[in-house]
Amino acid sequence: MSGYDSPVPDRAPSSDRLSAPDRLHFTDSDEANALIASDPMALLIGFALDQQVPVQKAFSGPLVIKQRVGSLEPGALVAADLDAAFREKPAVHRFPGAMASRVHELAVHVRDEYGGRAERVWTEAADGDALRANLAALPGYGEMKIKALGAVLAKRFGVVAAAELVPPHPTLGDVDSPQALADYQAAKRAHKAEWLATQRR
Repeated sequence: MSGYDSPVPDRAPSSDRLSAPDRLHFTDSDEANALIASDPMALLIGFALDQQVPVQKAFSGPLVIKQRVGSLEPGALVAADLDAAFREKPAVHRFPGAMASRVHELAVHVRDEYGGRAERVWTEAADGDALRANLAALPGYGEMKIKALGAVLAKRFGVVAAAELVPPHPTLGDVDSPQALADYQAAKRAHKAEWLATQRR
C-alpha cells in the first residue's frame, strides 16, 4: 500500500479514490517533483520550507537536502549536520540556519512519534480531526500549511481523512501541471495585492 493511501475501516476502497501520482508539479525539476510525490518525508519537508520563498524553491529543497546528506530518512537527518547542508551554496533556503533547525525538529518528531515513517502522520489518522491534530503537531506547521497539505493529500493522493481539511480557496492541491502551478501563483499574487490594498484604506 502506498504511504499516501488512508485506510478506511469496514469499507471497501472507493472506486473513485485517486492513486498516488508519479510526480507533483510544484517545481521546475522533474526529479524534485518525483521525489515529493514518492517520499512522504520529502513532502513534509517541502511544506516546512514553504515560507518566504517561491514554491519552486521550497519544494526543490528536499532533493537538494537528500543529495547533500545522502538520505531523507528521519534518523539520518537528525544525525546530519543540517546547518552546513543548508548553508552550502546555493543555500537550500533564504533562511538556512532557521530552516535547518526546523527540518531537524521535524525529523526528530517523525522519528520519535511515528517510528521514522512520515506517512503514518495521515495513514493512522481516523478522521479529519485526528489528521488536523497530527499536522498541527508538526514543527513549523500552522493553519495555512495544514489546509494546503490537507488539500494535496485529499486531491492528489485520495486520502479520505484529509477531505475535511480542504479550504474553499485554491491551494497547491489544485496544482496538477506546470500551467496549473503558474495559474495558482498568479492567483495568489492577485489575492495578496487585493489584501494589501484593503489594509491601506
